[in-house]
Amino acid sequence: MSIRLGDTAPDFTAQTTLGEVHFHDWLGTSWGVLFSHPKDFTPVCTTELGYVARIKPEFDRRNVKVIGLSVDSVESHLKWEKDIEETQGTAVNFPMIGDADRTVANLYDMIHPNANDTLTVRSVFIIGPDKKVKLSLTYPASTGRNFDELLRVIDSLQLTAYQKVATPANWKNGEDVIIVPSLSNDDAKQLFPEGWDEKKPYLRLVKQPTAK
Repeated sequence: MSIRLGDTAPDFTAQTTLGEVHFHDWLGTSWGVLFSHPKDFTPVCTTELGYVARIKPEFDRRNVKVIGLSVDSVESHLKWEKDIEETQGTAVNFPMIGDADRTVANLYDMIHPNANDTLTVRSVFIIGPDKKVKLSLTYPASTGRNFDELLRVIDSLQLTAYQKVATPANWKNGEDVIIVPSLSNDDAKQLFPEGWDEKKPYLRLVKQPTAK
């Protein structure tokens, strides 16, 4: 099945390196990042998992739970994690789903037959506390992901979920944002009493409000 933005993230129960996970229950009121890897003991994945482990405190600070997946077994994952710690200098500190029967991979359409009919592509799903998919990305097997960019996107998603703003190109947390066009100037004055910089009627820049 194809998953689109706004869809409810499919629920599942799976064995992981940190025990059995009932996905929606595991997420609770947190945000979530589910990301897949083509196969264990592969070089690009090794660097990715090590990096995510290293910056996990940044996900924690944003109330985001991280969970990985590949179509190998939990036992294989645990062996691979020793290599990851040895080569990347950080032990994997989040669960990895064992998906040898491809149940979760198929639920999330992570196998693209024209790329490879047995292995998962590098899929990423950001899921909100409401269990809705907020972002999905697909990378080819040869290209490692930019997890700093995912943190930037999460900052934007969490801000814009509760404030009447959008974030401009290359925005970083703390920079000016855009008042959404659907908000009238009269209503904007109530939310942004200090005013804004109006480049065009549809392009109103304002200082980033405090996230709720």
